[in-house]
Order: sequence, then C-alpha cells, then structure tokens
Amino acid sequence: MNETVDLQELEARHAALETEIDEELRRPLPDQTRLTGLKREKLRIKEEIARASGELAVA
Repeated sequence: MNETVDLQELEARHAALETEIDEELRRPLPDQTRLTGLKREKLRIKEEIARASGELAVA
C-alpha cells in the first residue's frame, strides 16, 4: 500500500505542476526561467512515476 500511496502522491504532484505551468503560460509575460524549472521538475516526477510503476529500469 505504501508504494500505491507514493505513486498517487507523485501523480498528484505531476498534475499540480501541469496546472502551475498552464497558469504561468496564461500570464501576459510568462517567466521563462520559472517555466523551465517547472517543466524540469515535472519531467523528474514523470521519471519517478515510471520507475515506481516498473516502466523504467533503475540505472
């Protein structure tokens, strides 16, 4: 169950990052540095989700 909870937390964080990215893009002058950071974090979370669900081998 702990792995399921962790996976759900990762998926929730991934969704939250998507929302933050969308909100930043809707601003009149989006902060490109912030967008880059959010996208990198989202990718890191996506990789963790893949690893947790067994889709990505741990290097």
